[in-house]
Amino acid sequence: MASELQSDSNALLDLLRTYGAWNPEHDAKLGALHALVTKTYPDRKVLVFSQFADTVLYLEKQLKNRGVQYLAGVTGNSTDPTELAWQFSPSSNQRSSQTIPEQELRVLVATDVLSEGQNLQDCSIVVNYDLPWAIIRLIQRAGRVDRIGQKAEEILCHSFLPADGVERIINLRTRVRTRLHENAEVVGADEAFFEGESDNQTIINLYHERAGILDGDTDGEVDLASHAYQIWRNAISSDPSLEKAVADLPNVVFSSRRHTPTVQRPEGVLVFTRAADGNDALAYVDRGGRSITESQLEILSAAECGPDTPAQPRHEDHHRLAGEGVKHIVKEAKRVGGQLGRPSGARFRTYNRLKQYAEAIKGQLFDLGELHNALDDIYRYPLRAAAVDTLNRQLRSGADDAQLADLVMSLREEDRLCLTGDDVESEEPQIICSLGLLGSDDES
Repeated sequence: MASELQSDSNALLDLLRTYGAWNPEHDAKLGALHALVTKTYPDRKVLVFSQFADTVLYLEKQLKNRGVQYLAGVTGNSTDPTELAWQFSPSSNQRSSQTIPEQELRVLVATDVLSEGQNLQDCSIVVNYDLPWAIIRLIQRAGRVDRIGQKAEEILCHSFLPADGVERIINLRTRVRTRLHENAEVVGADEAFFEGESDNQTIINLYHERAGILDGDTDGEVDLASHAYQIWRNAISSDPSLEKAVADLPNVVFSSRRHTPTVQRPEGVLVFTRAADGNDALAYVDRGGRSITESQLEILSAAECGPDTPAQPRHEDHHRLAGEGVKHIVKEAKRVGGQLGRPSGARFRTYNRLKQYAEAIKGQLFDLGELHNALDDIYRYPLRAAAVDTLNRQLRSGADDAQLADLVMSLREEDRLCLTGDDVESEEPQIICSLGLLGSDDES
């Protein structure tokens, strides 16, 4: 092994001695990107993805040297990636009034640090400067702009391919196209990452933003996290003082409001909790302490009230009922699934599907140690909140076992799968806040 590494090192050193220092002026790929940004789309926002932080820094420097303005690079080492995302896409993040026009970005070059969890709908041009082997990355990148709130009629994705000589050797385009076709059910029907693709299958749009922390829960148009975040952004945009006021509130804070009971929404208490693993949950119990619904979106909707809604006195059973709500959350998390949580949860479903898949491919080429390590982690540790969201999307969109395995191994490699730290303990959820829904007879 040592001799082989030495041989590879010597070969690389010979190449460096033969061809000398790198000259960006001769970089045809960089030149093509520069033309794309300045000539093809001179007045439109362009989002450029690379798998490597060094490439992002190189592109940022060289494009600026060539006169491209209002440009920034974002990597995992950036001080505040979210702030740069806001400068690039202020409208979709409701930051237009807080963004100085001279600071608004037109071109953003980023690693996959921005491929999840950011709203970048001000842009409709996505460039894949290099092709990741994990095809889910291409889909996630497009999903940053192909979301609710996108106003463009079409999203354009440009993908750079290796030079012809390299392509003949590694056959990358064919391999990637094959994997894209295998992943077709998780790519929107109109999406094409290569020119000339002719497949027009009727397939599920991965980024349809269907609802629910609960898998299979389709009681809304957007997922719960996006819905809650939008409510929060609207609130602090209307009243900026709320941002600090809410942040300064202690845990276990409570309130009540008048409520006209219905069969679907009787009187009771809503409780919002956070578990030790960082996952949030809502419960809604009636005055008898019985759970009304497990739909997280329905519970959030039941809490809706305007900024001028008057607070009501706390019912004498408020705290007892909040405690009953916590018990329901704990019971549901452990129901049937035990160590893996509820059967409908992302952790339970992912583990059981991949456990069966690992058994089916045992001894074959794709029987990888990385998959077994990921399964061990999923069984032993809670999933990160972002991983739950990502896996739920894939499970709802019909990803097959191989695709799910690729995603899980990729998340684990990037330390985005499970919370494995010593600070993760098995304990009851912590109450963040609660809201009493009272009828007029409780008013005093």
